[in-house]
Amino acid sequence: MTSTNPASSIPARQRWMSVMAKADWTDLKSAWDHCGHQPAFSLLRKPESGLVMVEGRMGGTGAPFNLGEMTVTRCSVALDNGFTGHAYVMGRNQQHAELAAICDALMQDPAHHDQLEQAIIAPLAEHHAAGKRQASTKAAATKVDFFTLVRGEDE
Repeated sequence: MTSTNPASSIPARQRWMSVMAKADWTDLKSAWDHCGHQPAFSLLRKPESGLVMVEGRMGGTGAPFNLGEMTVTRCSVALDNGFTGHAYVMGRNQQHAELAAICDALMQDPAHHDQLEQAIIAPLAEHHAAGKRQASTKAAATKVDFFTLVRGEDE
């Protein structure tokens, strides 16, 4: 089912899917349980784990190279109202992938979008941002600035 909801634009959907994929399973499950949604759905693709190749770039701009493989779990669901949801999450947690796919489908539905944004997506995004700020602060505390003095006899 195609939604005319402006919040289901590609960048908005990428954001909420990213938030759910990066979220800790227990945090996502807790937020979901407090939301109270139990939609009827069917599995289009049952949760299944596999490997994906991760690429890296030297300095973020160099030529890509294969960094290694990472385990991911994917899932696709269809809600009874016609919306479909998909999810890819790191690791092998099949429940995480299934719940993220259900949330993706519900987020596309204008009837549920705003409530889920406030109850699930925004708190998980803030929790992730707080973790990044904490890691950045910890790293900044160990930063060392090096400088070079110009010696007169080297001229």
